[in-house]
Amino acid sequence: MAFLVRLLPLALAVALGPATTLAGPYKSPYQLVLQHSQLRGRQHGPNVCAVQKVIGTNKKYFTNCKQWYQRKICGKPTIISYECCPGYEKVPGEKGCPAALPLSNIYETLGVVGSTTTQLYTDRTEKLRPEMEGPGSFTIFAPSNEAWASLPAEVLDSLVSNVNIELLNALRYHMVDRRVLTDELKHGTTLTSMYQNSNIRIHHYPNGIVTVNCARLLKADHHATNGVVHLIDKVISTISNNIQQIIEIEDTFETLRAAVAASGLNTLLEGDGQYTLLAPTNEAFGKIPAKTLNRILGDPEALRDLLNNHILKSAMCAEAIMAGLSLETLEGTTLEVGCSGDMLTINGKAIISNKDILATNGVIHFIDELLIPDSAKTLFELAAESDVSTAIDLFRQAGLSSHLSGSEKLTLLAPLNSVFKDETPSINAQTKSLLMNHMIKDQLASKYLYHGQTLDTLGGKKLRVFVYRNSLCIENSCIAAHDKRGRYGTLFTMDRMLTPPMGTVMDVLKGDNRFSMLVAAIQSAGLTETLNREGAYTVFAPTNEAFQAMPPEELDKLLGNAKELANILKYHIGEEILVSGGIGTLVRLKSLQGDKLEVSSKNNEVNVNKEPVAETDIMATNGVVYAITSVLQPLANRPQERGDDLANTAREIFKQASAFSSASHGGVRLAPVYQRLLERLKH
Repeated sequence: MAFLVRLLPLALAVALGPATTLAGPYKSPYQLVLQHSQLRGRQHGPNVCAVQKVIGTNKKYFTNCKQWYQRKICGKPTIISYECCPGYEKVPGEKGCPAALPLSNIYETLGVVGSTTTQLYTDRTEKLRPEMEGPGSFTIFAPSNEAWASLPAEVLDSLVSNVNIELLNALRYHMVDRRVLTDELKHGTTLTSMYQNSNIRIHHYPNGIVTVNCARLLKADHHATNGVVHLIDKVISTISNNIQQIIEIEDTFETLRAAVAASGLNTLLEGDGQYTLLAPTNEAFGKIPAKTLNRILGDPEALRDLLNNHILKSAMCAEAIMAGLSLETLEGTTLEVGCSGDMLTINGKAIISNKDILATNGVIHFIDELLIPDSAKTLFELAAESDVSTAIDLFRQAGLSSHLSGSEKLTLLAPLNSVFKDETPSINAQTKSLLMNHMIKDQLASKYLYHGQTLDTLGGKKLRVFVYRNSLCIENSCIAAHDKRGRYGTLFTMDRMLTPPMGTVMDVLKGDNRFSMLVAAIQSAGLTETLNREGAYTVFAPTNEAFQAMPPEELDKLLGNAKELANILKYHIGEEILVSGGIGTLVRLKSLQGDKLEVSSKNNEVNVNKEPVAETDIMATNGVVYAITSVLQPLANRPQERGDDLANTAREIFKQASAFSSASHGGVRLAPVYQRLLERLKH
């Protein structure tokens, strides 16, 4: 019996078939949107669909959940109207649309769905009406009356001037010699038309939009006795050329044509597949500085990346865009494709001048601006789009421009403009040396950096990588934005100027007069070797001022006891390197003494054990130094705090209570619970 129970779901699945699940029959995105529209319209009666109409236009859409709440399509406001769902009609005196439309042949159904112009042109041909009224099984993608009216006059004249050839062929191209419902109109499907077996290209998008040669399906699945009628918003025409052939034909693609030939991408653009080419016109190429354009055209890899950045991985008709979409290019970048009214936008710019030019292997949209990917840019060009212009000016003034515009593999550590809001360093030999240490001798990606890694700079220094929970730092400077990876160089945007280490911790302390008393104390405690050898330390270094703030007798006692002095100093030394950019809100750092230091950061101010830090991130080859203006005390050395005072008060209360109890009740003992509490408090 248990075996039969386990077998039942499999048997049902086989019986229901591939298009059906236990939850019900498969529904296409179009059908799901239609179902949502019907759900929103049910309060108005049976078979009523909510429809969104773009204000100021005749464009109507069945509504999905997102559009219902946003009440916008392509950024334009919409109004909600309610009308009969496809296949139903009103009955006088009754609510909603309770009656199914009577079935008639395809010709009669054209009039019902709002394609009377198609009926009119069908009548003008001698052969087509009898076919539409006769036996058989057909599908017609019928242009709406508005679609016919929007045809250019010269196109319409050529059709009606030769009705039994041109017009007949055009109408037959809209027909398929079998019944095809929307659940069969899958994305990328090709249907064979009744005109010379020419292909019709179907795209069915996740948002429920279905296109037929990039014409939008307005109302679908109107059944007829001899087939089905789908209403579309354009008159469609045959597709004969692939993308490469269209590039060869169009005069406005002269530069693009040469670029494609030089890159070798013509094989892709004339092959099988379904792509979207955002085709830059001659005008688009003309907007780029000649030096930049010539550099890219002369570099096969950069050129290929440039062109691949204009090719989307799937065919995207303009009618499918109802809001912003993130679409991946063959180059691997993501473009934000959106719309504003009737205009398509790329990354927020309305740069598409001509749309929906159909090819056998995709669709072309003409664009008037070049989309140069980071991978085809120099470091100078990457920096021009980042908030690092002040730093770039410094590199230029220091005579380092050739490193940022050539073919040298390197990574630039460029501080944000905000780093220089108070002061911009003047250019001298020292500044130039510092800037050269902001250039690493390899093209890196931050995601591959690891803790403890060392990086060689053009200035001859070795920089260390520190990886923390929420930050990635190179010495004292942390990465503030995503990498920009160019043709040869990568741009890291940094949160401060980098300070290369200039000796050991002991060297740093000896070289700063503020720490002369600390240096003497370290030597007395025998810790000089520790702070000179290789390691990873964070030293909270009390200044002379900190020692002088101690009571004289306490300071003399400390300095006269080498063991206690060593204990105190070890408490100021953390066992790892923690730069200020890695602190976050709070870090508990274990000291060489054993207790933990509480290091916190708020509003760019660092505190250790709630004491303010005077200066952060003084880098050394074996650690980092923080200047502090107080001497920190380990937990065991700290004076009694408020909690201890409360405990003393409690002891006194219980002593008095005990005395009172003995005096008043002839020496009766306190309750055991109080007695135990007193014993604990004594200890």
